[in-house]
Amino acid sequence: MVLEGLNAENEIVHTLAFLAGVMIWSQITDLPFSLYSTFVIEARHGFNKQTVWLFFKDMVKSIVLAVVIGPPIVSAIIFIVQKGGPYLAIYLWGFMFVLSIVMMTLYPVLIAPLFNKFTPLPDGELRSKIETLASSLKFPLKKLFVVDGSTRSSHSNAYMYGFFNNKRIVLYDTLIQQCKNDKEVVAVIAHELGHWKLNHTMYSFIAVQHTVIPLQHLVNFALNLVSRSFEFQVTLFRLRYVSGSPKRLLDHVSIKVFFVEQADAFAKNLGYSEELKAGLVKLQEENLSAMNTDPWYSAYHYSHPPLVERLAALDEPDKKED
Repeated sequence: MVLEGLNAENEIVHTLAFLAGVMIWSQITDLPFSLYSTFVIEARHGFNKQTVWLFFKDMVKSIVLAVVIGPPIVSAIIFIVQKGGPYLAIYLWGFMFVLSIVMMTLYPVLIAPLFNKFTPLPDGELRSKIETLASSLKFPLKKLFVVDGSTRSSHSNAYMYGFFNNKRIVLYDTLIQQCKNDKEVVAVIAHELGHWKLNHTMYSFIAVQHTVIPLQHLVNFALNLVSRSFEFQVTLFRLRYVSGSPKRLLDHVSIKVFFVEQADAFAKNLGYSEELKAGLVKLQEENLSAMNTDPWYSAYHYSHPPLVERLAALDEPDKKED
C-alpha cells in the first residue's frame, strides 16, 4: 500500500521536513557531548582556547549555512533520483562532480572566513623562505595566509588550496608558534608542496570519481528490487548512500599508504629531512597524538601513518640504482 501523502509531487517537501527534524534532534542530542568534549576534555589537555560565546556563535553559523545550502542540494538530488531512470548513476555522478568542484572553490573563499580570520603572512624571513621554496618548485603561489586557529584550539595545521595558477597556502598560527624555527615550518610546507608536485590531490579525486559510478549502479540495482510502494524510503536511502560515499575509506588508504610517505620523501630530497622530523615530533607532542598505534585502528581512523613509521621512512637511506 502506498504511504499516504508520500508521492513524487511532495516528496521533496516531506524529505526536507524530515531532514530538518533530524538536524534539530541531532543538535539537541549532540550539544551536551560537544560541550563536554570542548570545554572538559579538550580543556583538560590544554587544547581548547574558545569561549562559550564563540562556541555557540560557530554553532549558529553552521546551522544557518546548513539551512541555506542544504535544501537546494537535497532537492536537486531527489529530482535526479525521480527522473534519472536507467541513467541515474551517471546523472548523480555528474551532479556530485560539479557540486564537489563548486564547494572546493567556494569553501576556502566564502565559508572558511566566516569562522576564522585569514591575514597575509607578514614580510620577513619565514615568508621569504616559503616564497623561495615555492618559486624553486614553480608552485604558482598567489597568496600566503595565517589563520587564527589559536582562537579555538592549540592544534596546528597547514594546507593549500586553489585551482590552476591561483594557489594559496594557509598556515595556522599555532604551527608557527609550536615549531622551533622557521626551517621546521618550511619543512612542513615542503611536505605539502610534495602533494601538489606529485599530483596527489588530482589522483585521489580521480580515483574517487571512478569508484562512485560502479557503486551507484550496484545500489541502484539493489534498490530496484524494492517495492515501488516504498519509494520515499528508497529515496532517503539513496540520499544517505550519496552522502556516505566510499571517499572516506579510499582517502585513508590512498593517502596513508602512498601519498604521505611520498610527500615526506619529496621534502627529504629537498634537504629538509632533519627539520621535517623535528617538526613532526614537535607537532605530535603538542597535539598529544599517539605515536605508534594498532595498524588496523590507524588504517581506518587516521589519515596519516603513525609518527614512528614516518620517522623510520625518513631515516632510511636513499636507494641507489645499480
